[in-house]
Amino acid sequence: MNRFGLTQIVKFYAFCILFLFLSGKGIAQKIITIDDAMNVALKNSPEMIKSELNMLVSQENLKTREAATKSNFTLQVTPFYYNQNRTYDDFNAVWNTNETKSSYGDFIISQPIVKTDAKISLRNHLEYQDAYSEFGNKSTKGFSNNLYLEISQPIFTYNKIRMELDRLKLALENSTYNYSIQRLFLEKQVTQFFYNVYQIKMALQIAEEEYKNQQASFEIIKSKVEGGLTANAELLQAQLNLSNSESTFKNKQVELENAKDDFKQYIGLPLGEDFDVQTNIDFAYVKVDSAKAIQNGLEMRMELKQQEISLKNSQFDLTVAESTNEFAGNVNLSVGVIGDNQNLMHVYETPTRNPQFMVGFTIPIWDWGERKSRIRASKAMIQIQEIDLQNEKYSVEIAIRKSYRSLQNLNMQIEIAKQNEKNAQLTYEINLEKYKNSDLTSMDLGRYQNQLSTAKMNLANALISYKIELLNMKIQSLWDFEKNINFVPEVLQDNLKDDGKE
Repeated sequence: MNRFGLTQIVKFYAFCILFLFLSGKGIAQKIITIDDAMNVALKNSPEMIKSELNMLVSQENLKTREAATKSNFTLQVTPFYYNQNRTYDDFNAVWNTNETKSSYGDFIISQPIVKTDAKISLRNHLEYQDAYSEFGNKSTKGFSNNLYLEISQPIFTYNKIRMELDRLKLALENSTYNYSIQRLFLEKQVTQFFYNVYQIKMALQIAEEEYKNQQASFEIIKSKVEGGLTANAELLQAQLNLSNSESTFKNKQVELENAKDDFKQYIGLPLGEDFDVQTNIDFAYVKVDSAKAIQNGLEMRMELKQQEISLKNSQFDLTVAESTNEFAGNVNLSVGVIGDNQNLMHVYETPTRNPQFMVGFTIPIWDWGERKSRIRASKAMIQIQEIDLQNEKYSVEIAIRKSYRSLQNLNMQIEIAKQNEKNAQLTYEINLEKYKNSDLTSMDLGRYQNQLSTAKMNLANALISYKIELLNMKIQSLWDFEKNINFVPEVLQDNLKDDGKE
């Protein structure tokens, strides 16, 4: 085989390898929509992961406390107990040594009463005892059993069980709202990153189209110069325009790759993974009712709900402050029977009732103003929370009003941008014909080309800004005007259903 044939074969194989590489690269490129990007970001965002874990902590804390309000069964067993003690008997004026060996156990069923903060307990104490007393040289063996029902009810104070449950429910609600707020913020950020990539991609396409137009113009003027129909200076200007267009095209390529890397970093994609963004930015007018947006925003915004939760917690703190050194009481009632016998089966042959009843009071006398200071501090905190809530309402309404004005302005800007693009396209086509007929310089044609590129980019920017502002309105008002439905974050839907049942 001659050298020429070998060289051709090597070139052929090199071309095949290059083709397969480029084909593989093209196949590997991933198409990403906004929904795809959001799903990836939800899995990888540290803030979302932490918010979800905080919500899980609140859920488990509430479940723990709710479980504690149910009946509790406890068995306490002491298999062996030994005690030897020497004491002085004042009545007989002698020292006495006692020795006790026993085994006992307690079975307890306790039930908190959430409505009244009371506690009911059923207790059974079974014991076997072998006791010896030096005084009289006596020993006793046998069983004893004490079965009784005990009720303890606090009076003249607040319900601690109910308050603790309410606080934990508010904590869960707050963490759920925080998760939803983080999710909406993430959606907004992902959308902005996504459209930034898409925007630069469109700018690259426009730059590529301009570059191709400049190449076509350069070929036209080159043929005219070669035919002696146009001065050589026109060719130099066309070459300069082509170089500038090529530079702009390559700059946009670099911008696109940089924007892709920023997007990958934010949503958590591997930096080595190539992708292309795909979406529809065709303009469709969406009617937005500002009054409806404000009303729904004030009713549903989660930041307002969180401020209301803070206000409720401050009111709970006031209740606790008012209970500082308060006049309070407790009622205890116990009824049951106790029996003893050497034989376990006959332990209740001669039972003895052992009722107990007690009413106790805590009466504060002087606390040096501690209670009053706590109450004043709690009331001041409530006022702060009320002010914050009112300011948050103002902020919500102002944000919705600004978003509404932006949408109205963008509607007008899109119509203007559409007309400008149409006019710029028509102007460029007319002047391109003039350029072909040598009635226009390449510098003038370049200016019309720039006008067309700017008009296309302005239209794309206006359409993208409108999409982002529609999303912002949905986030601000929690109403989806595109679908005309109330926008409730998915994580809150179950909570709202549960509230409806209650």
